[in-house]
Amino acid sequence: MALSKDDIRRAAERLDHAEKTRTQIRQISLEHPGITIADSYAIQKAWIEMKVAAGRIVKGHKIGLTSKAMQSALNIDEPDSGILLDDMFFADGGLVPTERFIATRVEAELAFVMKTRLSGPNCTMFDVLNATDFVVPALEILDTRVERVDPETKSTRKIFDTIADNAANAGIVLGGRPIRPLDADLRWIGALCYRNGQLEETGLAAGVLNHPATAVAWLANKIAPNGLALEPGQVVLAGSFIRPIETRKGDTIQADYGPYGSVSCYFA
Repeated sequence: MALSKDDIRRAAERLDHAEKTRTQIRQISLEHPGITIADSYAIQKAWIEMKVAAGRIVKGHKIGLTSKAMQSALNIDEPDSGILLDDMFFADGGLVPTERFIATRVEAELAFVMKTRLSGPNCTMFDVLNATDFVVPALEILDTRVERVDPETKSTRKIFDTIADNAANAGIVLGGRPIRPLDADLRWIGALCYRNGQLEETGLAAGVLNHPATAVAWLANKIAPNGLALEPGQVVLAGSFIRPIETRKGDTIQADYGPYGSVSCYFA
């Protein structure tokens, strides 16, 4: 790791302040050109620990950058992950307060709700399906506490910035019809995503590493060296299979999952 403990703590404090004040910070990768992926996860961990100390409760995990296109764009070869906290969950069809966020976008995903503890290493897709209680349609609300483009250098945000920023997670909406994991071929579950009644994006869950359960297995294996596992009742967002949809105050987002129902939210 290239960053000191003080560097990591200061970066986490800056992200926390950015979120509270809705003011983006300069890219951490520009402040620390030698930053590593391990440093980025250490910053994320420090920030989450600050939130938990303030009363937040860990409710699960999110997986991002699961598509080959996104990985190639960022010059990486694996997904990233973040933490879901209790104040990130919004009701299906409910209001999302825009004053809480900076620049929101929405993605369509499948969420896995764990039935039994799932731990790596060597976790497989089949282990995931056995350990999952049910799968449910979901929307993930993204936000960025880090500038996407640096105004001086015009440098774009790097994977290090995204991971430190809790993988850009800000909220989650669960809806639709819960599915037992073996009752459908999850690869073929698709979504039609609308903003204010206009179709914006479509996609199939196979876009997530060919099977969304593969992403959940990746996460279980990734966190295992830290002594962590996916715990019963936790929610795991497996990764988006559409491009992010930009949202503004007044927008209604709906994802139609066909026979598996729909999920929606309104940015108030």
